[in-house]
Amino acid sequence: MIETPSRILVVDDEPSITEFVSYALKKEGYETDVVDNGEDAFALASANNYDLFILDIMLPGMDGYELCRRLRSKTTAPVLFLSARDTELDKVVGLEIGGDDYLAKPFGVRELIARVRALLRRGQGGEFPGASNSITASGITLDEDAHTAAGDHGEIDLTPREFELLASLMKNAGKVVSREDLLRDAWGWEYLTETKTVDTHIKRLRDKIHAAGYDPALVETVRGYGYRFSIF
Repeated sequence: MIETPSRILVVDDEPSITEFVSYALKKEGYETDVVDNGEDAFALASANNYDLFILDIMLPGMDGYELCRRLRSKTTAPVLFLSARDTELDKVVGLEIGGDDYLAKPFGVRELIARVRALLRRGQGGEFPGASNSITASGITLDEDAHTAAGDHGEIDLTPREFELLASLMKNAGKVVSREDLLRDAWGWEYLTETKTVDTHIKRLRDKIHAAGYDPALVETVRGYGYRFSIF
């Protein structure tokens, strides 16, 4: 039987955040709807079945707290709050009114996806499609849970940023990944606008791959487009 992907509703009035969050979720294979206010979110939730809600607190009109209260009258699907309000009281209120988790802005893509996976596992009572957190290509296995990359020559010593770059490339092995997408994946929703930053970190990543005994040509430059993880 073919499993259907989890469906997630993202509610936030900041376009930069909804763009980043929906991009990250869709890359992981989730179906994602986006709205910028509580009233439209509640209408969508009343008409559709969602597996997870991601809510900002500071919404125009109906705020995230009130939206969560109303959602709880209709569904038991988990709620993840996203907010720049990072006090203990804000978190306690969010959890006490029916929220399941709370992620403070700014946040990185890896933390977001980890929280989403955990909430979906909890909501579905176990594993779900796409739950495997390891990638193997060209003799290297990257474990996203353990934050390790290793193969026959042993482990590659990577900084968190280098790991995120390698993860983005390996998930798209054989395909070109633009500098802009690499920035978004490795630097989170507040990603930098200077794409030369990627070139500097890619050079360091290649040096680390070479120092560990692997071929640095695994990370290939595609002029005018970006980078590609080669499949040998």
